[in-house]
Amino acid sequence: MTVYIGRRLLGVIGVLIAIAAVTFTIFYVLPSDPAAAACGKSCSTERLTAIRAHMGLDQPLWRQFADFTTGIFTGRTMGSGQYELHCDFPCLGYSYENSEAVWGLLMDRLPVSASLALGAAVLWLVLGLTAGVTAALRKDTLTDRTLMVGAVAAASLPVYFTSVMLIYGLIRVAGLLPYPKYVEFTSDPLAWASNLLLPWLALAILYAAMYARQSRSSMIETMAEPYIRTARAKGLPRRTVVVKHGLRAGMTPILTIFGMDLGGLLAGAVITESIFGIPGIGRLFYGALSTGDQPVILGVTLLAATFIVVANLAVDLLYAVVDPRVRY
Repeated sequence: MTVYIGRRLLGVIGVLIAIAAVTFTIFYVLPSDPAAAACGKSCSTERLTAIRAHMGLDQPLWRQFADFTTGIFTGRTMGSGQYELHCDFPCLGYSYENSEAVWGLLMDRLPVSASLALGAAVLWLVLGLTAGVTAALRKDTLTDRTLMVGAVAAASLPVYFTSVMLIYGLIRVAGLLPYPKYVEFTSDPLAWASNLLLPWLALAILYAAMYARQSRSSMIETMAEPYIRTARAKGLPRRTVVVKHGLRAGMTPILTIFGMDLGGLLAGAVITESIFGIPGIGRLFYGALSTGDQPVILGVTLLAATFIVVANLAVDLLYAVVDPRVRY
């Protein structure tokens, strides 16, 4: 297992370096000039030259990429003379809009996006697995058809439509919840949960529908396996057969999609955060796209890739825990 984890970690590093190379190429090699974007419209030639030197754009391409990647792990000094600026580890550069360190901006927004993603994940797992397993155990009954029709309908609703309907129904009409605003968990846990409940529901409705359909298919296939019939023949309680032998083995495909979904959401839910005004990474990314703030766009892209790659590694390791057959 140690050797396997070591190989996978090396693979993770290789993937992240490849992603860094692609994103670096997209934002620094394409015709758009980052120095001109940072300098603004009314920019003199001397000022533009100084900014290019400060950003290292006057260096050969291989040197620019080497400085960028090593800066992530060790920090780097940008510019020289009166324009010299040291960027601490991990260095992702500075925002064109406010000259703040990109890493600092990401870390300020990460707790918000993590709160949104983790809370929604708990809801969609509970709702999706409950609906999917119930439908599988009552295959071809009215309950099964009702749950699957509901799942298909929920999966067809875009998250922005669901969000607007929740705001209108639960805030404007019923007045049951406050309009969402982020409150730190440490300052007021109850306010933290009540303000994030609507965004959690908006995401959970969409994802739970997909998880219900996936878990139903997986459970139907698993419950037809010979070892399930053997467990029943031994007289094991129905709950033991379903939970310990059926659901545990059927969780493998659920883990796969869960790792991808959670990893992606940790890097921000752009639409949900924008609609509810939540200051997470997704909203930061949307703002950076609107203004062409390339260092922030690049930083969010690398962070999202890191979350997804690490989530895939965690899922692969959890396979052996959930399904003992994988160990062989």
